[in-house]
Amino acid sequence: MRIRDEFEVVFESERFVAAFAHRGGPSVSPGMLALVSVLQYAERLTDRQAADAVRGRIDWKY
Repeated sequence: MRIRDEFEVVFESERFVAAFAHRGGPSVSPGMLALVSVLQYAERLTDRQAADAVRGRIDWKY
């Protein structure tokens, strides 16, 4: 949770509004994407394993 809190300060969503499309579904915050990348690297997971972890592991969600 500490990493997530720090990333929210660095990756404020308002700073990235221009990078995302205005149509379609809502996007994921840049801080959340960065957090998943860090956790994926720390646990040495493949992209598919990281996607499974995001869907199924409670510790990655909070």
